[in-house]
Amino acid sequence: MNRFESVLKEGRPLILHGALGTELEARGYDVSGSLWSAQYISKQPDVIRQIHEDYILAGADVVTTSSYQASLQGLLDAGQSEEEAQATIRKSVQLAKEAIDRVWQYLPESQKTSRILPLISGDVGPYAAYLADGSEYTGAYDLSATDFKDFHRPRITWLLEEGVDLLALETMPNLAEIKALSDLLEQEFPESRAYLSVTTQDGFHLSDGHELAEVAQLVEDSQQILALGINCSQPDHLSNGLEQLAQSSSKPLVAYPNSGESYDGATQSWQKGHLSSVTLAQQVTDWQANGAQIVGGCCRTRPADIAALSEKLSGQLKTFSGK
Repeated sequence: MNRFESVLKEGRPLILHGALGTELEARGYDVSGSLWSAQYISKQPDVIRQIHEDYILAGADVVTTSSYQASLQGLLDAGQSEEEAQATIRKSVQLAKEAIDRVWQYLPESQKTSRILPLISGDVGPYAAYLADGSEYTGAYDLSATDFKDFHRPRITWLLEEGVDLLALETMPNLAEIKALSDLLEQEFPESRAYLSVTTQDGFHLSDGHELAEVAQLVEDSQQILALGINCSQPDHLSNGLEQLAQSSSKPLVAYPNSGESYDGATQSWQKGHLSSVTLAQQVTDWQANGAQIVGGCCRTRPADIAALSEKLSGQLKTFSGK
């Protein structure tokens, strides 16, 4: 049993790393272009590692690698060779490991007692991330199962070989892609463990229009996908969405919405929404009531949001002290 599986079985709440691209932008880095935050894995790795460290210090139990946008095809299109692309994806795991080692070396023992040594999730973004046109929020693309598998296989291979604890199959908007990924893990990576997180525009349907219940039913028997949920969607859709998933699945649920702002794929910009002022800490009790065990924030959330969430859950986390 790997560490991710073991922690889930304990029933321990897990706090996710927050947004990476948002934090880079807030610190003055340009994340425009097709590679988004992934361009800094090779260009300025220290800033990626520092952001990981800041999220760990804020209380994150899961460090998400900076590989969401770093697909083989995307890196090739950006001018890297296949060898360079492989090195970039592997480097994303190495940076997460270095961040954990650095924080854990100096973190006072008193602050470790109610925490686990953070897990590393290898971030596997959807084919939509390669398209870089906002289709994470529409699912409006169509590939064969073979093409989906060919697209995802290299990154998954390198992330697992580099030693991630789990895969984060996140921001998935397309049922055919989810089916292909589930089959790929079962057929070629049977020892892998993952969570699946999807986008919804109404709390009842996957972004491509399929019912969320279909997603839950599709992965219910998967031995590799251990949890499922919703990310990078409007906060007011989370409760209904989690309820829909829980009705068709017995798996632990995952909840990490965006800040409440809306993304414009055409301009690659965020627009303020009516829920932008609602914090993760204010929402988490409702998510947990709907079955969420893995919680956090996605786009437009920052280390301070994760710190507030960790503080809100501190009493629950102490329950698991010493495990």
